[in-house]
Amino acid sequence: MRKWLPLLTVCLGTFMLLIDVTIVNVALPDMRNDLDASFSSLQWVVDGYALAMAALMLGAGSIADLAGHRRTYLAGLALFAVSSLVCGIAPNPTVLIAARVVQGIGATTMACTTFALLNNSYSGRDQGAAYGVWGAVAGASSAIGPIIGGVLTDLASWRWIFFVNLPVSAVAIALCGWVLAEGERPHRGRVDVAGMVAFTVSAAAATYALIRANEHGWSNALTWWLLLVAAVALLVFLLVERTSAQPMLDLALLRDRSFAGVLVAAGTLFFAAFGALMYTQIWMQSVLGLTAIQAGAVGLPLSVMAFLVSGSIGRFLHGEHRGPIIAGGLFATGVGGLAGALLVHDEAGWAALIPGFLAVGLGVGLATATLSSAAMAAVPWQRAGMATGAVNTAQQLSFALGIATLGSVFTARAADVLDQRAVPDAQATARAVGGGQSAMLVQQVPAEARSALAAAVRAAAAAGVQGTLAVSGVVGLLGGAIVLSLMRRSKPVAAVVDAETQVHA
Repeated sequence: MRKWLPLLTVCLGTFMLLIDVTIVNVALPDMRNDLDASFSSLQWVVDGYALAMAALMLGAGSIADLAGHRRTYLAGLALFAVSSLVCGIAPNPTVLIAARVVQGIGATTMACTTFALLNNSYSGRDQGAAYGVWGAVAGASSAIGPIIGGVLTDLASWRWIFFVNLPVSAVAIALCGWVLAEGERPHRGRVDVAGMVAFTVSAAAATYALIRANEHGWSNALTWWLLLVAAVALLVFLLVERTSAQPMLDLALLRDRSFAGVLVAAGTLFFAAFGALMYTQIWMQSVLGLTAIQAGAVGLPLSVMAFLVSGSIGRFLHGEHRGPIIAGGLFATGVGGLAGALLVHDEAGWAALIPGFLAVGLGVGLATATLSSAAMAAVPWQRAGMATGAVNTAQQLSFALGIATLGSVFTARAADVLDQRAVPDAQATARAVGGGQSAMLVQQVPAEARSALAAAVRAAAAAGVQGTLAVSGVVGLLGGAIVLSLMRRSKPVAAVVDAETQVHA
């Protein structure tokens, strides 16, 4: 049993950091009522966490390579626990969003060490088994978040979705000090501060621009200025990485087709699988009238399927099958999104989501553990933090951008339906529907007009969900096609990086 305690230690951290990506979705209506939060504030509660992970993951990975993976993981656990406490006691949306950002920083410092800790603790068949179990936990964590969130929200309060992290963090910290070894001595170097700043500015500006566009429209001048800042900062980042002696992202990694395929897969998977969950949860609770537990339970088929599939593919992780498995997972996720878009309509109930969720669960299960194995097989151990950071950055940045992008899709589709039904101020009403305020909207109009408005709101919400699922499905299918093209047999990235290092030396 002691042999598997390092795996348990890593899985506990992975479970917490990934479950907190989606656990808040089911609690958003209660947060809105309790804190009087706006639609954009609700988006930031979700996006603040994902954006912190996306913007800082690359830098955290390079810091972990310098400071030591075990030490970095332990620091991340402690920061995650403290920020979870602050989230749970937050008196207003501003404090909650700020604490979520800090929580994302803690999650980042955990996530960037995961693969390195597993590689240091296991080898051979044990390593394949460890990746399989870790992949099963990772694949199910994001999907099971709404279920746990629903139970805690209904039986206690939305605040307990954060308080529950405290005992789990305590156990993980104790195990970390007992069973995890530091492994190879960290190599000396310096932190790429310029690269970290440039990438953080680019990611933050792009995400803020998309959320602002959803609230103020694409004609808003500040939205376009933010997009320009994001583009310029990205160019600065690439220039810094190209000229830096110790970059936080070695651009040589991107020239390898297989590693590029891993990054594309990581990004499109999180967008396609989880980007629309926020809006399906709002639809089920605020329009269909489900409780938080009931709405969370609808996602159970996704979670179970992801767990079973991911846990059963460990034996394939040492072979040459990674590309087709990952591409197949993305195709399944895309099919699931399109199936949901076809089945959801204004008269549909929660059961319309189940077939799509099953397909998405299959896709998540196929792709998650395989992505981890493919990324770590591509780099030497000295770049484990960098590879982990790159993969997790692609996942979290695409998720953050997905929430913002799909918010605009939801609002646009809902506004079209409301406009067709002659509802006044269709754009503002659509944003209110997306913020879970459907019941309040209906109650605000005279009794004789409530039936017509309720029907319009129901149709608008269904159209919004249709749009988010359809876009997610298309992204999944496109991602699968690109990955299948890129992830052919090629010279390992590790060999490319080592060869270039020798040339520079």
